[in-house]
Amino acid sequence: MVEQNGQVYGARWRGRLRADPWSLGAVVIAALVLAPVLAVVAMALRPAGNIWPHLLATTLPRYMENTLLLMAGVGVLTAAVGAGAAWLVSMYRFPLSRLLDYALLLPLAVPAYVGAYALVDFLEYAGPVQAGLRAAMGWSSPRDYWFPEIRSRWAAVVVLSAALYPYVYLLARSAFREQSGAAYEVARALGTGPVGLFRRVGLPLARPAIAVGVALAMMETVNDFGVVDYFGVQTLTTGIFSTWLSGNNAGGAAQLACVILVLIFGLVWIERLSRRNLRFYQMARHARPVVPLRLSGWQGWAATAACLLPLLLGFVLPVAVMALHALDNPGGWVARGLGRALINTLTVAGTASVVTVAAALFLVYGVRLSGRLVPRLMLPATTIGYAAPGAVLAVGILIPMAGFDNAFADMVLRLTGYDPGLIVTGSAAAIVIAYCVRFFGIAQGAIDSAFGRVSPSLPMAARSLGRTAGGALRAVYLPLMRGSVGTALLLVFVDGVKELPATLLLRPFNFATLATRVQEKASLENLGDASPAAILVMLVGLVAVVLLARANRPGAIAKP
Repeated sequence: MVEQNGQVYGARWRGRLRADPWSLGAVVIAALVLAPVLAVVAMALRPAGNIWPHLLATTLPRYMENTLLLMAGVGVLTAAVGAGAAWLVSMYRFPLSRLLDYALLLPLAVPAYVGAYALVDFLEYAGPVQAGLRAAMGWSSPRDYWFPEIRSRWAAVVVLSAALYPYVYLLARSAFREQSGAAYEVARALGTGPVGLFRRVGLPLARPAIAVGVALAMMETVNDFGVVDYFGVQTLTTGIFSTWLSGNNAGGAAQLACVILVLIFGLVWIERLSRRNLRFYQMARHARPVVPLRLSGWQGWAATAACLLPLLLGFVLPVAVMALHALDNPGGWVARGLGRALINTLTVAGTASVVTVAAALFLVYGVRLSGRLVPRLMLPATTIGYAAPGAVLAVGILIPMAGFDNAFADMVLRLTGYDPGLIVTGSAAAIVIAYCVRFFGIAQGAIDSAFGRVSPSLPMAARSLGRTAGGALRAVYLPLMRGSVGTALLLVFVDGVKELPATLLLRPFNFATLATRVQEKASLENLGDASPAAILVMLVGLVAVVLLARANRPGAIAKP
């Protein structure tokens, strides 16, 4: 009897340890997504040359100071602008409020580096603002008047905040509209004024959403390279570029990348800790929605102006400046290299979006199907790529891949006498891998939430009728998840089109995308040739913003 029980127990454990194809594939995909980050840590722990003493004595304090100040400035500004604009459009009706409700999302379509080029062109000495001041006041040289330095840290904070506040705005707007209108009516009956309503009722209830949005904005600030490089602000990300490319020290770049990872993990930990004990629940299934109040007179126009300002700075100014340069230089649309950059962008971003969404679909379905512990534990860890900046992932991808490429080429050369060259790092494959890792969290989140909305009885019925796991995925899940899969494809594609740091570090020789072309031409002060590529990048982003606005219509959010 004991022997029989032992056989049953052993068979049960062998069944648990035997990996089915879905769980095995899920583990492999998760491991591939996590590999670049782990590679960075491994290289930082065992660098070829330890430059920590040199970094600590020279550049690291400056890198840290600028990075932390940028993060703090962007965090404060995006919280104030995003939450304030969301409060106004959710709680009040004023001139243009319905239009601004959607228009405030438009800066999402404009990469921050395009906003930096536009701001400098608009405010520099030869720009229209200073030229107009000189003409109006009779000034003849810079010695006659004072004007703030444009390429500076404060300007980088303003540009990044104008591009990133929609992260906070979108989440805060949804949080305000999901709140019960009864709470505000009770507060008003007790004599609470508009400022008190925001501070005592609205802000505490929306604080978790605002914290998430601010954390995302600060992560993107750490990831940025185009803005800080153009403004001459030395951050940890620019330090990776200079240490790796100029100093030819991959180990030092990996050590700086680890500093960034520690910052990001610390930011995520602080964000989660700040809302650890916050629990807010809807007390009624059909809660009374918030009824916006009408603002009239100067108050209404003040609210309109407050919402227009970030929109003008984050969207209207970059689009207008780039459009004017494109009109002044129509030959830029047929300039050499633009067509090739467009094809390269569509190829790498399109390939990355298809591969990323397919891998996320397999991973999430495999975890749900198998229910095994290891895949379940690895699933949330795959979102780390979105938190890791592109420069960090480039370090973790290029150096191990370069070693693999060289070893593989040497092996083929020894066996066949033919030199295949660098297969991964010598092509756009490394860029595709970086995009997949960087934006895997976006695809995984969209796919996971879509699976959760499908009733479990439907695939169970399909399986009972003889469908395999793959058959149930094709016949049941995919038709019901078509919209979410399409959204995930679009979001990954758009983010791939705008990605700059990873593309700059991983692109092979003479390979340009729209983003790198904009950066290359703008760094040479040639906005005439940079503007067509910038406009194409913004047009792609506009498609995503329009679909995002449709998915977050106020009516859809307010429905019970």
